[in-house]
Amino acid sequence: MLNRAAHANSPHPMDSTLTSTAPVRTTTSRQPRGLSNLLLFVAALVFTMVVVGGITRLTESGLSITEWQPISGAIPPLTHADWQHAFDLYRQTPQYREVAGPAGMTLSGFKVIFFWEWVHRLLGRIVGLVFFVGVGWFAIRRAIPKGYGWRLAALFVLGGLQGAVGWFMVMSGLEGRTEVSPYRLSAHLLFALFLFALLIWTALDLRRDGARPARLTGWGAVTLGILSVQLMLGAWVAGFRAGYVSNSWPDMNGRFVPEGIDWSNGILFAATHDPFLLHFLHRWWAWVVVIVLVVFARKVRRIEGARPASIAIHSAFGTQIILGILTVLSGIAVWLAVLHQATGALLVAATVWGAHELGKQRA
Repeated sequence: MLNRAAHANSPHPMDSTLTSTAPVRTTTSRQPRGLSNLLLFVAALVFTMVVVGGITRLTESGLSITEWQPISGAIPPLTHADWQHAFDLYRQTPQYREVAGPAGMTLSGFKVIFFWEWVHRLLGRIVGLVFFVGVGWFAIRRAIPKGYGWRLAALFVLGGLQGAVGWFMVMSGLEGRTEVSPYRLSAHLLFALFLFALLIWTALDLRRDGARPARLTGWGAVTLGILSVQLMLGAWVAGFRAGYVSNSWPDMNGRFVPEGIDWSNGILFAATHDPFLLHFLHRWWAWVVVIVLVVFARKVRRIEGARPASIAIHSAFGTQIILGILTVLSGIAVWLAVLHQATGALLVAATVWGAHELGKQRA
């Protein structure tokens, strides 16, 4: 009787099993998924920052704030005297003296360009704060999976370096130039997209529920490398204002190879400095990217469960090509150019997703 009572009062073996496994699911699945969601949210903020950065460039707003004040700069001018002081600082720049001033810029016009640069910098502060506080919260709870601590620390350092690269870019336009250096502009954009890609890759690794992180395959590296060349050319086109040299397509002012290319300093110099050749290269390298992406997306589609990534790649590059053509035909309408840059970032995200799908097979 005593044995029977003891057996009746003891928990059922199935209940014991369920009780012991529930906490394991929480630590190995829910917490990495939460950290992954945090990184995807930070990536979305970086994407927003890239879009606002495009608006800042197209509206010539990047040099409106001539000082870097990481903390106090988060608060915009609040009084008329504060606004006048910020405007006076801008009026000392070559951009104002040679471009904005002769065009008749007033304080009200200055407030418009100041707004876009201020928002761009504020987003950078928000990215750093959200990442630091969010990851810190997971660290305090000991919810960062083994092997990811150094990756998260590297992402935080890269974010800080991106801010430094941004200020390095702005400095190039404060003395001796009426705009920022095209090469520093391209470095700033490519660095942001590199950080964007790493955030997405790490977030996808965390969603693998304890499986080994994906590895970058040869096809993934080649595809991302070819896409990076196109992104760099696009940044140079923006920096040299090469988009304005032709508003026709597929020809350039009636010719396949445009007139006006300066070959006097050699091919390499022309390919990195001449607006006509840069525009030409950006147009036609795009089709190299398309061919590679079509093959790459077909490889991704063969992987079980990876069809959405393949669809995302096709959708992104198809939309990007159409927006690029419309941007040229419009004479570089700001809203189209901004959409073109935004879709370029989405294409990076889709390609990273596809590369990660391929890399899971090699993990």
